[in-house]
Amino acid sequence: MELAITLLLFFGLVASAIAIALVRSLFAVVMLSGAFSLLAALLFVVMDAVDVAFTEAAVGAGISTVLMLGTIAITARTEKKPERYSPVPLIVVLLTGGVLIYGTLDMPEFGSPTAPVQLHVGPDYIRKTPEDIHVPNIVTAVLASYRGFDTLGEVTVVFTAGLGVILLISGLGRRSSRRRKETR
Repeated sequence: MELAITLLLFFGLVASAIAIALVRSLFAVVMLSGAFSLLAALLFVVMDAVDVAFTEAAVGAGISTVLMLGTIAITARTEKKPERYSPVPLIVVLLTGGVLIYGTLDMPEFGSPTAPVQLHVGPDYIRKTPEDIHVPNIVTAVLASYRGFDTLGEVTVVFTAGLGVILLISGLGRRSSRRRKETR
């Protein structure tokens, strides 16, 4: 049953990605992107990565959708048609995908008890957490302390992206009001 749900979610992700590539309405692209993020979050839940699923739902489907809708409100609603077709982006995506797939071929099976993380890293966290951090909950200790720099990096990236979007939106608003004044 879990495999069927995983495959259904995976094919939903592929279908929404193809729809995003084919649709020319930017509003439809934003809505499909939100659906893609929600499907990804559900897939993370099936893989028992609830913290990642929560982040994907909040940032991917929530904040990103709101920011993209705000951007569409002050810009065009449809994508401009390209002047000519270039196969270079498709080739780059296929090569990158091939390299990523090749890089995963020697990974241990998902959830394998003989994976290095289960033999070395996990037991080390379990043994050292009470001594190092003095937090009784190991998951909290890992997320709040051991991964503190990683979390700080994630927060910095989200803050920088949000700041960039705000700066872009504020600059576009001023430019469009200047154009309206010049045309009068």
